[in-house]
Order: sequence, then structure tokens, then C-alpha cells
Amino acid sequence: MSTSSIHRLTSSPDRFTRALTLEHRESLLALAHEANFPAGTRLFNQGGHTNQFWVIRSGSVGMDVHVPGRQAAVVETVGPGELVGWSWLFRPYTWHFGAETRTPVRTDEFDAAAVRLLMDADPALASEMWQWVGQVLAHRLVSAQIRLLDLYAPHGSGSSI
Repeated sequence: MSTSSIHRLTSSPDRFTRALTLEHRESLLALAHEANFPAGTRLFNQGGHTNQFWVIRSGSVGMDVHVPGRQAAVVETVGPGELVGWSWLFRPYTWHFGAETRTPVRTDEFDAAAVRLLMDADPALASEMWQWVGQVLAHRLVSAQIRLLDLYAPHGSGSSI
């Protein structure tokens, strides 16, 4: 394993390192390539077809939802070690959110079909990936609900969340 790969495995904070064992991170990172994006790059739009996902190495990405008649509403900003894109795991493989870089971003980019094949071949990895993506999905949906209530609920209506 290269020094760069070891650095990626040990330096990324947050969910990626907590969600997968070292062995499974290594297997997954063997499929990755580095992808860098300047600030303001639209990574994907809600409803578009997904065939890749990213784990952020540095920088931040705003996750947003389409709001008819308005500008897209940013519902969460994610950073180093966090997953960008979970729709690649669920048919029909279309994005449920949109995403745009808020700062320059360095990522590990993954081909979704290759990762799904790896998961099919390794049930233990698949279990860890499903757990990780499920936790990310649940967190993002709650964040989206709270943010949309903040933006669009009548003033003073409160929230039970």
C-alpha cells in the first residue's frame, strides 16, 4: 500500500473511518481515484442518474433540495470523511438531493457499479456499507426536514423535532 493510501486511511476523520473496518476501507479505496473540484462546482442534480459517489478528503459540499419557484435549499453541509451520495445504492439509482461544492474539494471518487459488485462478493463489507449508508441516509433526511421547517414553516409554528 502506498504512503498516500495509508495517509488517506488514517487521516480522514468522521464517518468513513468509524463505519468500516481497516480491511474494508482498504478494499474500497482500491477502487477509488482522487477527484478535485473548485468551489461552486455542481456535482449532481436531484433526479439525475447516479453512477458514482465520493468521500470528502478536504473541503465542504452543500446538499440541497429542489424547491419549486425558488432557489435550491441547502439542507446540510458535509465535510472531510463524509459521504457525498447514497442514491447509488438504491434502484433506480437517481439522486434524491443535489450537491454543490462550497469550497475547493478533494475527494476519493468511487464507481458505484464496481462498489456494488464488491459488496456482492463480500457480505461482511456489504453489511458495513449498508449500515453506514443507512446511518447517513437517516441523518440527512432529518437534517432536510429540520432545515425545510426552518426555511418554510410559518413563523412561530415551532417544530416537534
